[in-house]
Amino acid sequence: MKGVQLPDLAAREYGGSVVAANDETFAPRENLIRAAAPIFQPHTFGPKGQVMDGWETRRRREPGDDHAIVRLGLPGIVRTVVIDTAFFRGNFPPEASVEACGAEGYPTPAELADLEWATLVPRAALKGDTAHEFAVDDPHRYTHVRLTIHPDGGVARLRVHGMPVADPRLRTGTIDLAALE
Repeated sequence: MKGVQLPDLAAREYGGSVVAANDETFAPRENLIRAAAPIFQPHTFGPKGQVMDGWETRRRREPGDDHAIVRLGLPGIVRTVVIDTAFFRGNFPPEASVEACGAEGYPTPAELADLEWATLVPRAALKGDTAHEFAVDDPHRYTHVRLTIHPDGGVARLRVHGMPVADPRLRTGTIDLAALE
């Protein structure tokens, strides 16, 4: 994968977090940015059914889509987004899209909803049990991404590869990001 050469801006080890999701019926949103590759343990059941290593929402009975918002641990310029549906063979979302915004501080999910979001990955078809890589050509610095699955389903991992860009308001000199290598 081309984007793997760049750091995952959403990685938890850099301070990334999943700040909101509108549904977590079958598997929690935090799994989206786990560092480890997704795994599948057959015949492992919990109170909600088969335990899945990813974010999984319930089947919708009404119109609408599900979404999760990720605060990038390293705000920056996004070059590649990977939406991985590993091990989701029957309940993967048929389509997904990704948007981004730049926000100062630590806005609440409600405050984020009121911001202007730019499309990084337009609505695209997905397959089950597949890592989908999308190139992004957008020169702006972003702090948050929103993954929308149309209409519902399960995503194992979301990777947001790009170039870290420090907050321009805080720059006082040269910043050495060589340690990311």
